[in-house]
Amino acid sequence: MKKKLVLLLAAVMSIGLLAGCGAQSGYEIALITDKGNIDDKSFNQGAWDGLEAYALANDITHKYYKPEEASDAGYLAQIEMAIQGGAKVVITPGYLFEVAVYEAQTKYPDVKFILLDGAPHTADYSDFKTNDNVASIMYAEEQSGYLAGYAAVKDGMTKLGFMGGMAVPAVQAFGYGYLQGAEAAAAELGLADGAITVTYHYTGDFAETDTNKATAKTMYQEGTEVIFACGGSVGKSVMSAAAEAGTKVIGVDVDQRYDSETVITSATKGLGASVQAVLDAIYKTKGWDAYSGTTTYFNAANSGVGLPTEIIGEENGNAFDRFTAFDEAQYDAVFAKLVDGSVVPVRSLTVADPNGYATAEELTAGLSLVKVTVEARQ
Repeated sequence: MKKKLVLLLAAVMSIGLLAGCGAQSGYEIALITDKGNIDDKSFNQGAWDGLEAYALANDITHKYYKPEEASDAGYLAQIEMAIQGGAKVVITPGYLFEVAVYEAQTKYPDVKFILLDGAPHTADYSDFKTNDNVASIMYAEEQSGYLAGYAAVKDGMTKLGFMGGMAVPAVQAFGYGYLQGAEAAAAELGLADGAITVTYHYTGDFAETDTNKATAKTMYQEGTEVIFACGGSVGKSVMSAAAEAGTKVIGVDVDQRYDSETVITSATKGLGASVQAVLDAIYKTKGWDAYSGTTTYFNAANSGVGLPTEIIGEENGNAFDRFTAFDEAQYDAVFAKLVDGSVVPVRSLTVADPNGYATAEELTAGLSLVKVTVEARQ
């Protein structure tokens, strides 16, 4: 009798252990990083900060995954690992995930995907398809870039620089907006034609490298007063060069003033805010249909882009304190023009180069530049 009781208890304990394993749901919300790191002070980190804040506030398990290989296959493999780990919502920050999400959306119809800065398509671009389990989120980078260029020239700077990463649509839009904002500010100030010069360069990567630092250093030595560092970790290289040269930087994607005293402002996207908005639609408002199967743009009108107006931890902090003359009142005035549509910056240009590198002539003609003279360097 005692032996039977012991065996019965053992069986019950085993069943309990098995049930516990089966009940383990893993991590419900997952983020897959692109080729950068989670602390890149840019796209990955901005998206993760939004996810993490939402998940912690709502007691939802969450985790980020970093692909072993920066390729379509590598991204898809990491998406599948996240789903095997319990993910019901997968967030992918960047256009690099477009092909992987195209495959995953059909393979995993019960999983919701939030694709930032991209729309699903095949590797050969022959088919674009956003299924009902995917929210494609885009940002009006041209507006944020416009504000950055406008602010720099209004602050009295005439020698500007742009260091973009790869010439992908989002980075191109930032750069085009930057040039247009500088042009508008120069016109308002009554400056002569060609009074503003911009050295325009794509690094070809999103990395912190000695080469990128050397490029920024050269630009500063040539008289560039501020560089719009628009390429993920490229910004770290530019900040390092600026610190040594005693010059200035405009950050990108998230507010980078906390990373270097050289950063006077940042052309931001509401990465965290947009992630939280879609998560709210999934978990609280039942508003997933508004994002499902379509592309939603976050812009000035819905506070999706802009320059920082607050300082974390300072209730009455002045986010424009690193400018000499440009202030929040001027910012509010130009921002309002983007909101009401009286200013509509050009987002894209047709360029001859297959890699997307625009020539100075293409930039000047396509963006109607008169006050701004561009030197495009490859």
